[in-house]
Amino acid sequence: MNDLLPKLEEIERTFQGLQEEQASPEVLANPERLAELSRKVAELAPVVESIRAYRSLRERQAQARAMLAEEKDPELLALAEEELSQVNEALEQAEAELKLMLLPADPHDSRNVILEVRAGTGGQEAALFAGELLRMYLRYAEAKGWKATITELSEADLGGVKEAVVLIEGRGAYSRLKYESGVHRVQRVPVTEASGRIHTSAATVAVLPEAEDVEIQIDPKELRIDTFCSSGHGGQSVNTTYSAVRITHLPTGIAVSCQDERSQIQNRAKAMRILKSRLLEIKQREQQEALAAQRRSQVGTGDRSEKIRTYNFPQSRVTDHRIGLTVYRLQEVLDGELDLILDPLIAHFQAERLKEELAASA
Repeated sequence: MNDLLPKLEEIERTFQGLQEEQASPEVLANPERLAELSRKVAELAPVVESIRAYRSLRERQAQARAMLAEEKDPELLALAEEELSQVNEALEQAEAELKLMLLPADPHDSRNVILEVRAGTGGQEAALFAGELLRMYLRYAEAKGWKATITELSEADLGGVKEAVVLIEGRGAYSRLKYESGVHRVQRVPVTEASGRIHTSAATVAVLPEAEDVEIQIDPKELRIDTFCSSGHGGQSVNTTYSAVRITHLPTGIAVSCQDERSQIQNRAKAMRILKSRLLEIKQREQQEALAAQRRSQVGTGDRSEKIRTYNFPQSRVTDHRIGLTVYRLQEVLDGELDLILDPLIAHFQAERLKEELAASA
């Protein structure tokens, strides 16, 4: 860890500099710069707190070692040995946490999310399952204090969801949900199954970081914009104004609809946000394919062709196949307690990244 000490000191100096600048009259008079500095300070604060706790542990370790070297009293020696043992254990944990904190951040982690859920193989049962997944993500977003807006929704005739697109806005949304991209499989006895046989169906989930304007520039000439009346369940018109918007990107054929807002301008703005995010995904996928010789993690590629998770109703279990995790709390997960799965997933992928970083620096 000694080789990281200069970096830790640099982080502390940066943090102190940001705080000083944040308190300057010039910044206080500039709301945009103040907001930017406040965000940076908030991001660094947990790291600096851990650095200071780590330094305090190192001081305790040095004191305990000095006592062991100088002390003659058996009782005090025993106390020093116990103190050193406890401090060494705490230091080991603190070092591991700091190394994770110092991993290069995913530049998309702080972004909002475009989450898409689609029914896959399995007919009506797949649509019902897709509807349950949609509900699970909406409940999870609510628990996290994020704002979730369904911008597109195509419902199945007998219930469930053929396709849904949700804009999720909130700090850290992408950092948590990016692990959900892939094929989700369900195993259960459908309501329509008279013989009691277990059926397997699937739904796909795509999680895209919302694109920033500087990343995706769209020529207005490449867009076709159509307006239509918003519709509700069953397709009936819910108003008589042409407030709903469909934007088609002609070069790629990607079409995005939005009708959840009353204003055509607001629907158009949301549809553009989703379109840019989908175009960003294409751009990133092309970049990844150009670097095919390098190792790609499942998270990085967002590969949806691979089954990532199984929801087994008869056994009330959820299994994430990427890390071999099984929890027997199916209903809680579907009710939005997704951290039961995401916390171990995030810990696993962070550990993998840490191994790669250490191997690269060795």
